[in-house]
Amino acid sequence: MLSSLDVHCRRWIERSPFVVISSVDSSGRMDLSPKGDPAGFVRILDDRTLAIPDRPGNRRLDTLHNVLDSPEVGLMFVVPGRGEVLRASGSAQIVTDPELLATMEVNSNTPILALVVHLKEVMFHCGKSVIRSKLWSSEQWPDISGLASYAECLGDQTKSDESVAEMESRFASWHDGNELY
Repeated sequence: MLSSLDVHCRRWIERSPFVVISSVDSSGRMDLSPKGDPAGFVRILDDRTLAIPDRPGNRRLDTLHNVLDSPEVGLMFVVPGRGEVLRASGSAQIVTDPELLATMEVNSNTPILALVVHLKEVMFHCGKSVIRSKLWSSEQWPDISGLASYAECLGDQTKSDESVAEMESRFASWHDGNELY
């Protein structure tokens, strides 16, 4: 367990296009929020401080609400093709510093806020769970036929003015890289 980033941690974060943030509210309700962007999207401000841009998502803002209640967060950085993950934890704050946010622009879109995490613990976690899951071996992935689409789940679980077909069309544009920012 480290109390700050070393060269290996820095290189891992610079190559990670995906991080999961865990947070908890004052009532103890847990949340896990996936964040993704081009590799290196999490900015290393110094050996004990990271900045994570907030991008449009499900519009629930769970992590942000939780940080206002209880600033402690956990992070899990994933690098595709690698079994290990980098875990980090610390206290977070929401920032709107225009100079910092300008460094996080992607496709001409600058986030309106970021989560700055002051690290307390950092460690690599062995790859046994990823290896067992065959996460990176597409030939070993489970059969997903019959699994409802995201739009079908939302259609059944929420009230929306959009039909499932309209949602499917909108979500398809995400996969084409449109409407992500």
